[in-house]
This record gives sequence, structure tokens and C-alpha cells, in this order.
Amino acid sequence: MSRSVLILGALGHSGSAFARAFAEDGWDVRRYRRGDDPARAAQGADLIVNAMNPPDYHDWARQIPAITELAMTAARASGARVLIPGNVYVFGQEPAPWSAETPHHPCSRKGRIRSEMEAAWRASGLPVTILRAGDFIDGAKPGLMMGRVMLKHLGQGKITALGPPDVRRAYAYLPDVARAAVALSRKDDLPRFADIPFPGHSFSLTEMASEITRQTGRDLRITRFPWWTLRMASPVWELARELYEMRYLFAHPHWLDGAAFEAAVPEFVKAPFSEVVASHLPGRS
Repeated sequence: MSRSVLILGALGHSGSAFARAFAEDGWDVRRYRRGDDPARAAQGADLIVNAMNPPDYHDWARQIPAITELAMTAARASGARVLIPGNVYVFGQEPAPWSAETPHHPCSRKGRIRSEMEAAWRASGLPVTILRAGDFIDGAKPGLMMGRVMLKHLGQGKITALGPPDVRRAYAYLPDVARAAVALSRKDDLPRFADIPFPGHSFSLTEMASEITRQTGRDLRITRFPWWTLRMASPVWELARELYEMRYLFAHPHWLDGAAFEAAVPEFVKAPFSEVVASHLPGRS
């Protein structure tokens, strides 16, 4: 008998990736529609994936708590476990590697909002899995920073650094994260509140440029992003203000400790770095 999963935010990029992965694993996938009664929508669900997020960092202070309450309502009504794609904002500039034992010391407003959200889930007593990952990357639809900034001028032989190009930072290939969510959701022995970092890939922009050169034979020039333009636009442009706040993550070396994930699903094999890079090259995704 197939298990049932309700995806919140199923029409979004990450939500649709989770929906695909669960469907391919034989789950009955149900997609929550905004405005529906969450308690009714969750009836009979074995799992709820909360992939609902405000687009482009919009109005997090109001929307994240509202989304959290919606997901909690669904969980209480159904008794289903909730899986939440977590981020690394909660750690601020704590030294890496980051794990479930790393203190939450957010240095950004969005980091504080996410830390408060996770504390609310822990206090709720509901069964929850935080699948924590670095920045999502996906060659099929490059994200905000990767697609619109870092690789925007790849065709001109340039790659743009948002911080020191040799700084190693955490990334998570979205198809891998979705498969990891499925693998974890098969486990029946997770703690009631499971904070599990997904190791994904950690690399510097210099390493990415070298891999692109290896695959294409074309040397790349690394340029620096003019953060001052976002600072100047921040008073009148919400997205510029929200992006500028996260500048520190491109200067602070960080990666995730994969021990807990590997202990839970030792059979999991992530896509190799070369494949992840290839998926971002024109004509190779």
C-alpha cells in the first residue's frame, strides 16, 4: 500500500522537485492549494513536506510565522510527520562544520526568523524532520544568485564572485535534496525532532570555475560583484535589501557535517560534483 505525502508549496521550484521525487518512489502525492483548509487537506497523509516559502525573500517577518501555523494545523489534524527543508542562516558566523549541535547565533534578520520558526516546531511536540542544506542549486533552473549573478555572464567567459573566490561554502543540488527527503521519510526510527544536515557539496567559486574550464576547455575570468549597488538600492528595493543582508554568507567559509545523514541513510549516493557543474552549462542540463 502506497504512502501519502502532502506537499505545501508544490508549485514552487523546490516543492515541485520534492513532488517528483516522492512520486518516483511510489508515494501518493497530494498538492496543497493556497486557500484550502489545511486540516482537511492533510487528512490521511502520512507525511507533510513544507516547501512553501515567500518568493524573493518577501515579507518574511509576517509570512514565515503564517506558513508555520498553516503547516502545524495540517500536522495536528493528520498526525503526520512534517519534513521542512532547513537552511543555514540560523548559524550566523559560527565556525564550520555546522551540525545539529552548532549553536544558533543568527547575524541576520532572516536567520532570527528561521531560528524562531525552528524553536516553535521543537516546542510544538509534533514529529518534525529538519533536512538542513546549503544554498539550493539546480541546472534546470539556476537559483537567484547562481543564475542571475554568478553564471549570468558565463557565455562571455566570465564568472562572478559574491565574496572572496577561494571561500568554500555549502551548496545542495536540488534533485539530491529531494531524493534525500524521500530516503529519510522511509525511516521509522527518527527522533521526534530530527535536525539532520544534508552535506551536499561544498566548493569555492575558484573550484567551480576550474571544473567548468576542465569540461569546456575555456578559461574563465573571475569578476567581483558590486555589492555597493544593492546597498544603494536597499532603501527603495526590498529584494536588494534582503540580498545585501546575506552578503556575509559569501565571505564566511562554511560546510555541513554529514555524519548524522550518512548514519541514517548510508546507502545514499549524491550526484558527483562534475555532474552538478555540467547541469549548469548551456546545452548540457
